[in-house]
Amino acid sequence: MFVSVAAHILHADLDAFYASVEQRDDPALRGRPVVVGGGVVLSASYAARAFGIRSAMGGAQARRLCPALTVVPPRFEAYSAASKAVFAVFRDMTPLVEAMSIDEAFLDVGGLARLSGTPEQIAARLRYRVRVEVGLPITVGVARTKFLAKVASGVAKPDGLLVVLPGAELAFLHPLPVERLWGVGAVTADKLRSRGIRTVGQVAALDEATLVSMLGRGAGRHLHALAHNRDPRPVQVGRRRGSIGSQRALGRRRRTAAELDAIVVALVERICRRLRTAGRRCRTVTLRLRFDDFSRATRSRTSGRATDETAAVLASVRTLLAAAAPVIEAAGLTLIGVALSNLDDRDAMQLELPFGAAIAVDAAADRVRDRFGAAALTRAVLLGRDPGHEVPLLPD
Repeated sequence: MFVSVAAHILHADLDAFYASVEQRDDPALRGRPVVVGGGVVLSASYAARAFGIRSAMGGAQARRLCPALTVVPPRFEAYSAASKAVFAVFRDMTPLVEAMSIDEAFLDVGGLARLSGTPEQIAARLRYRVRVEVGLPITVGVARTKFLAKVASGVAKPDGLLVVLPGAELAFLHPLPVERLWGVGAVTADKLRSRGIRTVGQVAALDEATLVSMLGRGAGRHLHALAHNRDPRPVQVGRRRGSIGSQRALGRRRRTAAELDAIVVALVERICRRLRTAGRRCRTVTLRLRFDDFSRATRSRTSGRATDETAAVLASVRTLLAAAAPVIEAAGLTLIGVALSNLDDRDAMQLELPFGAAIAVDAAADRVRDRFGAAALTRAVLLGRDPGHEVPLLPD
């Protein structure tokens, strides 16, 4: 059952966030094809997207697609400040805000009718305030479920507002391509399309057992529910993340084993510091890979003992990377990522004897970096190497 029969959930999503901040701060960039990031595209303006440029694309490919492209270096402090200003607007509109990333959130405005007006009026006012107070365009989708609100904002982009009323939900949803369903990536979409299933409506026409036989129990049941707009999840305030991760796009140049090792060292250092800052430990380490043909693979390892030690996580990642080396050599590698999951609070864990020196070393290194910056202390293997961008993130 739904908490409300009205469309009361807003999905607010800033448009081409990094690029929009750059265009806000430099009027000469407005209306032009702009990307943030040189070697790899971190964000592309909508004028750049018209040329087929997308995030995570190599910079050389982006420039071939659009010779008139303007490339600007990232300014993460500016993006972090803009995000904080936008979220201040969100929380001034309603206390029920669930942050999804630094540029995206769900808001529940179901109880504000007498104070603030209808959800559509609140959404319009939110867009106006973000534009005037922060100087950025934002798209808002409004619906009865989180899933459909997110779909609506995606359809309304860029710089739009779309309200899906309860009586029109399936009429809106069913003509859309299957890729609009949460969880349908390239592999699942190919499976569905190979069977002639191209729209959400065609997914909805299948019974759950058929979808389970095609996609597996979890995915089949998940997509069957979403195709009928069944999503009972409420907007949750203060929800802690289920995983902590980081990734780095590599382009198409082949990397040596030593280069890949240095990249994973930098990723592990970064995410383990975030893990300890959040006061958490992990049991599962996952290595994420994307190959030259855009196919993806994951390898994971779960330990019986939760840890926040950099050395322990790095050992697991190196084991996973070594096991994947033959596939990487054959298929090429364009992206590598590390994620930590099965998270527990550090205070809830019983420490094991003997107490190792690694805990003290990690804590000391964190204090140095907190005081003097992330580059103040680094491993010798990373000297002279590009550590990649450390993008701003929501606090855990």
